Amino acid sequence: MREHGVLSRVLLVYDESARRLESTEDMPMDVLTSAAGLLRRFIEDYHEKLEEEHLFPRFMQAGKLVELVSVLRSQHEEGRRLTDEVRRLATSKEVDRGRLVTVLRQFVRMYRPHEAREDTVLFPAFRSIVSKDEYEALGEAFEDREHALFGEHGFEDAVADVARMEQALGIHDLAMFTPR
Repeated sequence: MREHGVLSRVLLVYDESARRLESTEDMPMDVLTSAAGLLRRFIEDYHEKLEEEHLFPRFMQAGKLVELVSVLRSQHEEGRRLTDEVRRLATSKEVDRGRLVTVLRQFVRMYRPHEAREDTVLFPAFRSIVSKDEYEALGEAFEDREHALFGEHGFEDAVADVARMEQALGIHDLAMFTPR
């Protein structure tokens, strides 16, 4: 599920956006609306839908990680609500910077542990509830769906989109995150 890499980078954009909004620095709202748009298209409407349609039901049927799956599904719903709110606030004529910071921080606070649990608990356990053949078939089906929705280079295009956002915010240089 390489989409989590895109999600992590959008969370960096959200963090930087919140920092700028809190400090009254210039914040190009088009970058924020682009980030929320990418989240909606590539994470919520594609990645999360795959989880909801193909992974979560298998866990429920197997009676495994039922509580975790329930929380993850609930967080998907809340994430979509928060994305709607980011989009609404970022495009309003009079931006409520305080409210926008709160919503961005809520989204990041929820999704960092969300993706970490999926990566360390849910996805590794998935192999134990499906056969090797089913696992491979799902992988191919997921890639086919990605290509149908986003073209042959959907993932690469999403990465390029988020890289442009990082560039616009001046957070594109990985070295800048190294403590000195």
